[in-house]
Amino acid sequence: MYNYIDIFAGVGGLSLGFDMAGFNNLLAIEIDKDFANNYMLNLQGHKMLCKDIKQVSKSELDALIGTSIVDVVVGGPPCQGFSLAGNIGRTFLDDPRNMLFKEFVRIVDLTKPKMFLLENVSAMAKHNHGKTLNDIEKEFEKLGYTIKHKTLNSKYYNVPQDRSRLFIIGEKGINNFDFPLEKQNIISIEQAIDDLPALKSGESSNIPNHEAMHHSTQMLEKMAYVKDGGNRNDIPLKLRPKTGDARKYIRYNSKKPAVCITGDMRKVFHYSQNRALTNRELARVQTFPDNFTFVGKNGKIQQAIGNAVPPNLAYELALKIKEALDGKIPKN
Repeated sequence: MYNYIDIFAGVGGLSLGFDMAGFNNLLAIEIDKDFANNYMLNLQGHKMLCKDIKQVSKSELDALIGTSIVDVVVGGPPCQGFSLAGNIGRTFLDDPRNMLFKEFVRIVDLTKPKMFLLENVSAMAKHNHGKTLNDIEKEFEKLGYTIKHKTLNSKYYNVPQDRSRLFIIGEKGINNFDFPLEKQNIISIEQAIDDLPALKSGESSNIPNHEAMHHSTQMLEKMAYVKDGGNRNDIPLKLRPKTGDARKYIRYNSKKPAVCITGDMRKVFHYSQNRALTNRELARVQTFPDNFTFVGKNGKIQQAIGNAVPPNLAYELALKIKEALDGKIPKN
C-alpha cells in the first residue's frame, strides 16, 4: 500500500479519493479549524495537523511521519495573486500572496515523495502566456521531478458538474504517469440529486445537511420566473437585477451537469424547486457520499464543499498514480 500526505487538505476531497483507490494517509495539514474538524469527523483514523503550513518544520514533519515512506504528496494551494506576474520582470512566485506554492515545493523537498499531485485553477495554464506554469514546474524540476500537466473537466470523470481544473503531476526521474481517459457517461444534476426529498424555502429534512436556506419574498418572486436552465433574462425587467455576476440568478439545467460549484451558490437555483441547493445537494454534485456529513455554519460548509476536489475525480487520478508507481504503464 502506498502512503500519501495531503496538504491544504480542506475537508478531504483529495484524501477521500486516494483512500478509495487504496492509498494510506500518513498526514493531512489544514490551517482552517472548521475545515480540519470536518476532515477528522469523516476521515477518522487519519492524522490531522491543524496549523499554518509555513510554520511546519522538518523536525515536526519527521516526528509526525516517523519512519514511513512518503510515496505521494497531494494538495491544492490557494491561488490569490496573478496580478504581479509579468510586470517589470516579476514572476508569479515573486508575489507574496503565492507563497503557498513555495510551501508546496518546500514540503515536497522535505518529504521527497516518489510523486506529487498539485491542483489549481485552470486559468493558471495560460496565465502570462504559459510562463507562470513554466516557472512553477521549474521549481520542481530543480528537485529532480519530471512534470506533466493537464486541465481536466470533472464532468468526464463520473462527476455531475462542469468543473475545469489544472492538475500538475510530478514524478522522480522519468514520468510514467498517464492522465485518465475521459468517460462518455455524462451525469446530469437531476440524476445526481433528484431522489432527495423536495424542500421549500426554509424547510429541513431528516437527511444530514439537506436543509433549504430561507429566501426572502423578493428573491422567491424573482427566481419563480427563471425556467429550467434559464437565467436572469427570464425575470421581468421591473424585477430583474441590473448588475452583478452573470453566474447568479440562473437555474441549473436538469439534463446537464451542474455549473461549477463554488463557495457561494445562494443565487443559483434548483432546476425544479424554488430555492438554492442544500449543502447535501452540493456535496452530491461534488461526489461526496451521503455518509460524509458536515458541521458548522451553513456558509462555511458551502465554502468547504466548493473548495474541494471532487472525490470521484481524485479517485481516477489516484488510480493512474498507482499505475505509475507500480510501473504498470498501460499501452496506448
